[in-house]
Amino acid sequence: MVTVEREGGDPPPYEGVWRFTAPAVDASVPQARHAVRDLLLRQGVPVADEVVQGLLLIVSELVTNAVRHAALLSPVLGVEVAVGAEWIRVSVEDNHPYRPTALETDHARTGGRGLLLVREITREAGGACEVEHTVTGGKVVWATLPLKPAPRP
Repeated sequence: MVTVEREGGDPPPYEGVWRFTAPAVDASVPQARHAVRDLLLRQGVPVADEVVQGLLLIVSELVTNAVRHAALLSPVLGVEVAVGAEWIRVSVEDNHPYRPTALETDHARTGGRGLLLVREITREAGGACEVEHTVTGGKVVWATLPLKPAPRP
């Protein structure tokens, strides 16, 4: 890991990494969303309201996907929130080996667009998202957003 020191002293007090686990059940979706929101407030993260709204929607989508598609092989999922000086990253990890892809828009379907939504929210905010394999054979899906919204064209 590379450590970057900021000019002018210590990093802001809101920087850090927090991780929690939750059972892969429906009730974990709102609980994870509330836990992330409360963490941002408690740590005093200077994040714009529209970024928070997008981030919380991303958390809901990623946890929902883990609950719906990975619970059989992964009864517990991990949620990690990492905050830097100018960005925030949320990731959801499970032990299911399937690596999902963002589906194309199909207006006839009523579901299956969660990762497409995550990708679009992230892109519009000027961030990045990815799905990666873990060393234990599962996967982690993450999204990084800037603390301040991207300028509108």
